[in-house]
Amino acid sequence: MESSSFISATVLLILVTDPLGNIPLFIGLLRQVDPARRRRIIIREVFLAFAILLFFLFFGSKVLEVMHLTETSLGIAGGVILFLIALKMIFPHPEGAFAHQVKGEPFLVPLAIPFIAGPSAIATVLLLVSREPHRMWEWIGALTVAMLVSAVVLGFAEKIANFLGEQVTMAFERLMGLILTAIAIEMLLAGIETFVRQLGTH
Repeated sequence: MESSSFISATVLLILVTDPLGNIPLFIGLLRQVDPARRRRIIIREVFLAFAILLFFLFFGSKVLEVMHLTETSLGIAGGVILFLIALKMIFPHPEGAFAHQVKGEPFLVPLAIPFIAGPSAIATVLLLVSREPHRMWEWIGALTVAMLVSAVVLGFAEKIANFLGEQVTMAFERLMGLILTAIAIEMLLAGIETFVRQLGTH
């Protein structure tokens, strides 16, 4: 991930926001909500997640400066987070995602954060803009496309789940987890390589 194109950034953001993997989570949490309101809630939560990720896209570098974090540490941390997320996608927890049920209509947490705009998505946008800040409009475009994909997939979550079936949905989820594992390892190796080079210059 030394240099990302618009397409690769879009694919990466779709993977880390994981709309397909979020289908059973959204269905479970919105089951008690009036069906007429479900789509509105999904659009609202995707918009909130988009706003949060846009904030980190524009002001993430300032946050890093204030916290005295480097691109190298961000790359390694992002790789670790992606790797952990990928492991959960490949090996789902037997208790599922609803150990702590949300009563009533969910707002912001846990749908927008952390299901869509989770640590991996935040780390990814920070990494994109810190490495190539001059391509800001491309990253905004990639994030917009990824959020539109999430909105469409989650808006038709029940229909997609019924059409694909549980087994096929789980297979897609694990395949995406496998791809994300490879991306995470690549990020980790790039971060470690940069760190070793910096040690050699001192």
